[in-house]
Amino acid sequence: MQASADSTKMECLWSNWKGQAIDLLYWRDIKQTGIMFGSILLLLFSLTQFSVVSVIAYLALAALSATISFRIYKSVLQAVQKTDEGHPFKNYLEMEMSLSQEQIQKYTDCLQLYVNNTVKELRRLFLVQDLVDSLKFAVLMWLLTYVGALFNGLTLLIMAVVSMFTLPVVYDKYQAQIDQYLGLVRTHMNTVVAKIQAKIPGAKRKAE
Repeated sequence: MQASADSTKMECLWSNWKGQAIDLLYWRDIKQTGIMFGSILLLLFSLTQFSVVSVIAYLALAALSATISFRIYKSVLQAVQKTDEGHPFKNYLEMEMSLSQEQIQKYTDCLQLYVNNTVKELRRLFLVQDLVDSLKFAVLMWLLTYVGALFNGLTLLIMAVVSMFTLPVVYDKYQAQIDQYLGLVRTHMNTVVAKIQAKIPGAKRKAE
């Protein structure tokens, strides 16, 4: 019963996160998505100009400047108005922010599941359990050597973020046309793979 309840909670949590991510990527709330998109891009562009330590230090200084200024402003305002409203951040200071043991266990279990699946998949590819899949992986790695020669990791990350916030909207608008072209590409790829499987000994998948 307890395991079933935990599983249900994890599914609900994952569903909520997935729904929020979809809302962000599809610009359901333009203001919220704009703030998130702009903040991430600003952070990444800052990292292209400064070191990680410098960016963290500047962000911390900016946050401290804002909170200290607001604290002084409220203190002066209370002194002038002769009021006693207390600490301006009292609600946030009293807010519970610690993770429970159950929450930590849930996140640890999810991370363990992803790590185990990734290790199993890499083992399958590197030890050539399926020749075609290993060849596809080799081609992908070969292409990434050219990508790595043209772009550094931070540039690729910026491109990935821009794609995440633009491609879903474009696909949602032109879904029919994109699906048509993707279907043609998939058909062509399947044909090529079938030819490779027919010519290379041991490349054919075992019939299930």
